[in-house]
Amino acid sequence: MPVHPLTARVLGPTVVCIVASMVAWAPGISDEGLLIVSAQAQRAQKSPADQLRSQVETLINRLRGRDMPEGIVKSNGRIEATQVDVAAKYGGRLATLTVDEGDEVTAGQRVATISSPETEAQLRAAQAQVLKAKQAMAEAVALIAQRKSDLDFTRTDYDRGKMLIEHGNIPQQVVDQRRNKFEAAEAAYVAANAKRDEADAAIKAAEADVERLQAVLVDLVLVSPRSGRVQYRLARAGEVVAPGQRVLTILDLNDVYMTIYLPADVAGKLTLGDEARVIADPIPQYVIPATISFVATDAQFTPKSVETEEERQKLMFRVKLQGEPKVLDKYHRFVKTGVRGLGFVRTDPKIAWPEELVVKLPQ
Repeated sequence: MPVHPLTARVLGPTVVCIVASMVAWAPGISDEGLLIVSAQAQRAQKSPADQLRSQVETLINRLRGRDMPEGIVKSNGRIEATQVDVAAKYGGRLATLTVDEGDEVTAGQRVATISSPETEAQLRAAQAQVLKAKQAMAEAVALIAQRKSDLDFTRTDYDRGKMLIEHGNIPQQVVDQRRNKFEAAEAAYVAANAKRDEADAAIKAAEADVERLQAVLVDLVLVSPRSGRVQYRLARAGEVVAPGQRVLTILDLNDVYMTIYLPADVAGKLTLGDEARVIADPIPQYVIPATISFVATDAQFTPKSVETEEERQKLMFRVKLQGEPKVLDKYHRFVKTGVRGLGFVRTDPKIAWPEELVVKLPQ
């Protein structure tokens, strides 16, 4: 029958005293023998740290081995976090890489830059093209003013000729010449307006090309899409990277979860959004709060990451226990992915958590 740790702490000193008394009263035992027995009894007493460690080990062994209360289900799992890749949209030489594996980054932080002299030269050429198009626009506007003046003069001259020919003051040939000049001036005016529209379109095209190249240069500066920790550095400064090539992999420490696998009769009773509990193997003295955020719709064979072969041979449903955002925000520096542990869920939200699964976090 297992002995409760409190009982052991109370009875330990008593047993030592009884043994010492028995030895003292025993006939034929010298003072030297009494000292040896007393020293052995003192060594038998555990220090407070050893006692605490023993209690924690006893608790974990009990959670792993014994049957849980009705409605509480446990399963082996592994702590994971969402991974986000930082990749090059355009190719070029990696000029700088300001972070290393294990570094903390924030969303929007510059982590690397790619050098592309060709793009910079294209941008300067596009900016010069904008100036050229604007100059053509100014010329077109001046030409329109000139054609407008010619049109007004020829129209007035033609109208005057029509009045004079009615009184027989000028021949018909002169009127025809004035009409031709008016029609030519009108056509020139229309052409000048078309040239202005062409210059306007050229300006817009050149400005669009400038914006495109500026956007390329912006994308050559790599920033972290989320706050988290650099998991992998896949390139180094000075290397040439191709379009789409990954440079960094970042762990989103605000999206940490444990994946467990449960049989159909348990998974079907779970409630999305209900509370869950996680105990990680390296820190078994703490109970971490979580939430059931996902239950798979299709059964699968449990992957090899599950500890026992018996469980791997069963068709199970994948369940995701999402870490509480407030807890992750406070303790994100202590998060380690890949750590194994136990996940606990309830088949009914009304079931109370047992005392050993009450939330307990570092202070």
